[in-house]
Amino acid sequence: MFTALFIVIHVLISLGLIFLVLLHSGKGGGLSDMFGGGLGATAAGSTVMEKNLDRITVILAVVFGFSTLGLAMLLS
Repeated sequence: MFTALFIVIHVLISLGLIFLVLLHSGKGGGLSDMFGGGLGATAAGSTVMEKNLDRITVILAVVFGFSTLGLAMLLS
């Protein structure tokens, strides 16, 4: 039961990570432009929304890494 729940959580985390990576803008702009990512730039060169998107993506990537390690130890 615990293993199945852990697998479901891992799949949800991976789908969220895919979604967040697709929201990032590339060279010509990305899906984040639909949500106001291309409205303007600060002195650092990126908007507050882009910085927050970067932070959330990094946090979810770290959680995904720990989830992968936990799942590997659980299934071994």
